[in-house]
Amino acid sequence: MSIQVFGTPVSRGVAIGRAVLVASSRVDVAHYFVGADRIEPEIERLRNARNAVAAELAALKNELPPEAPHELAALLDVHLMLLHDESLIGATKAWISDRHYNAEWALSAQLEVLARQFDDMEDAYLRERKADVEQVVERLLRGLRLSAAGPAALGPVVAQAASDFGGEDPLVLVANDVAPADMMQFKRSIFTGFVTDVGGRTSHTAIVARSMDIPAVVGAREASRLIRQDDWVVIDGDAGVVIVDPSPIVLDEYRFRQRQSELERARLDRLRHTPAVTLDGQAVELLANIELPGDAAGALAAGAVGVGLFRSEFLFMNRGGSLPGEEEQFEAYRDAVVALQGLPVTIRTVDVGADKPLERGAPDHRYDHGLNPALGLRAIRWSLAEPGMFRQQLRAILRASAYGKVRILIPMVAHLSEVRMVFEALARARQQLDDAGRVYSQVEVGAMIEVPAAALMIDRFLQHFDFVSLGTNDLIQYTLAIDRADETVAHLYDPWHPAVLQLLHHTISRANARGRAVSVCGEMAGDAAFTELLLAMGLRSFSMHPARIASIKQRVLRADTRLLSAHLPRVLEADHPGEALRLALQGGRAPQ
Repeated sequence: MSIQVFGTPVSRGVAIGRAVLVASSRVDVAHYFVGADRIEPEIERLRNARNAVAAELAALKNELPPEAPHELAALLDVHLMLLHDESLIGATKAWISDRHYNAEWALSAQLEVLARQFDDMEDAYLRERKADVEQVVERLLRGLRLSAAGPAALGPVVAQAASDFGGEDPLVLVANDVAPADMMQFKRSIFTGFVTDVGGRTSHTAIVARSMDIPAVVGAREASRLIRQDDWVVIDGDAGVVIVDPSPIVLDEYRFRQRQSELERARLDRLRHTPAVTLDGQAVELLANIELPGDAAGALAAGAVGVGLFRSEFLFMNRGGSLPGEEEQFEAYRDAVVALQGLPVTIRTVDVGADKPLERGAPDHRYDHGLNPALGLRAIRWSLAEPGMFRQQLRAILRASAYGKVRILIPMVAHLSEVRMVFEALARARQQLDDAGRVYSQVEVGAMIEVPAAALMIDRFLQHFDFVSLGTNDLIQYTLAIDRADETVAHLYDPWHPAVLQLLHHTISRANARGRAVSVCGEMAGDAAFTELLLAMGLRSFSMHPARIASIKQRVLRADTRLLSAHLPRVLEADHPGEALRLALQGGRAPQ
């Protein structure tokens, strides 16, 4: 009997194949006490398992083929760092020595502690990093149980062997969750899609799936329990639906959609080097969002004409409480700038705060956890509270400007006093470089507009900044007072809310009127549903995940901004702007 399972779509397209089930290693973990004479041998078991897993992950990284998504190498690095993190391994040893737990029990106990800490984090991205810890623990548990069987035993535990891994049937991966390293363990990388019980849009499975351009649905709850080994499965990455044992009619329909999707991907790929120009001759700038210097090459390959957002905070994370020095930052920024071959790179200063565990373990950078971290010491507020760190980052960015076109982006600006302090810090950083004889070039300085106050004060901000970039994720959150990570109110997080659109339109139109560059670097920029609306508002610069550039370019090439602008007033005045725009594009009358 055919059944449907619903989850969160994270990578578009249709995948059809036989299910390969990956079981959790935390099932049936042994729990027993060890005697005092067994504490050291038990710790040695843990150490040996850790070393075996570390060696395996290092080998996987070294053996990655050139065509492998660059995200995989970065994720393997994260897992290697976690393997040596004292909050995991050191604390697990303490469970063994203090409470005489066996190694497996101690690992599971410490995982529960860390999981609760991650669950309490306000930041959605960091909260989903709990999955990385869980995946590392999974591999350690396998190592403890199966190390005697050799390195191959450390791979994913398959509930039953698939009928034929080397056969002609395509395969889809079904799991509670799956580590990036596990994706590389099978003989052939022939998975056409992924389904997981847990995870969100920023989980690593989602990231890898998007980078590989493979359909994926996460957060499908009971999928791994309902789906059996070798079941035929359809993954609808557009709707977030998983169909198990589909009927012949449904299977034929999805196979047709799959062929259509493949043709569409091929057409989009041919647009890679086509200039993004609308039907009425408006040039549109399609930029990439990146997190690490290694992402720059992928941005170029996707057809980006620059980097609109380099999230520098990723250089500061997963460092055990330490902060990167000026030289380390400079080298990272320089590498990204050089990789862009003269195209602009916009580097956002570090966007962290009290809701992120950056400072833990660093005695000079500790702040109390705020009652409402989203409204606390974060982004530029944190940087201004750490002037030495801030000037260090500014010096590193300025030095990188000697190698190409660099722009500095300041996050979460809300006060003119912050603007004054930013430029004072920048002037001081320039003076320090001059005194040291360091070379740098002129850089443009911009502000992220992500709080309503900044949008409403845009004219005053434009007197000081060279450009602005709209961070729609936070702007929506702050405008609507909605924590999108809170599942009880997540349905109220609405990019189509009339108030949000009014703020976007006001900011874009005022920047254009003053001759200042304006872009959108939030998720709305990479969502094709908003492309025509943003073009109608006068936006000519979009920054997004590189995988989304081709589809947005297609919408741009088919758009006529003159016609779109004519519909804009009615759309902005509508109670349901999304429906109003849809009807306008279809030639219908928009509801008021």
